[in-house]
Amino acid sequence: MTKRLQTLGAVLALIGLGFLVGAGIAYAKVQDGYDSLQSFSAAQNVELSYNEDGQLTDRGETEGAEAIMQLLTDDWNYPVVDSELDPADPLVNTASEYMYQMATIAYHVLHGTQSVTLAEDVEYNGEVFEAGTYEFDVDGRYWTDFDREHPIEGAAREQAWSGTAHGLIGELGVGTVTAQALTMGMALSGILAGVGLTVILLGLGLVWVGRGRDQRVAAGAHEEVREPVTV
Repeated sequence: MTKRLQTLGAVLALIGLGFLVGAGIAYAKVQDGYDSLQSFSAAQNVELSYNEDGQLTDRGETEGAEAIMQLLTDDWNYPVVDSELDPADPLVNTASEYMYQMATIAYHVLHGTQSVTLAEDVEYNGEVFEAGTYEFDVDGRYWTDFDREHPIEGAAREQAWSGTAHGLIGELGVGTVTAQALTMGMALSGILAGVGLTVILLGLGLVWVGRGRDQRVAAGAHEEVREPVTV
């Protein structure tokens, strides 16, 4: 029984060591990912704007930043991590910073105005739009909210939600997912390390219990040998 406990303990300790090795490999890969993401962010050199009090600003105003943050947290329900918004490190390289920058682009598209010029009169649904330039208020419309067949609204959609806007949002979305995946990878490496240490501790504990049992058995046998014999 004692030998079995010690053998089981040794096996568990080896399994725990395997978990620790896996945790180390996962941690190294995550660090490689962080280094790559940091290099990508530095190459783009996109930074958030803060005032001297450490408050986010948009075009020099805190009100604009507050409206963008409201879009991000209220409309999109994104859980912003305040610690990821660091005035001392304005480079966009964390999930919350990527999402805030995405919301900045979307906010200005949603609340912008587009100039649409018709070269000739156009009739649509019984209404005639004379040739000329029209100012179209996007008024919070996303890509799918426009009437694409409308001579003014359809043209405004292409101008507001341009390929550039879609491309930037898509690129920022990739940055967000990458940052979140790296965070999950870091958590996974921590879990593996915790499991490994726990299993090693359990294995060493079984070995310790087995040795203690051996010592007690040996001590009991020794006492029996030394017991005086009565005639």
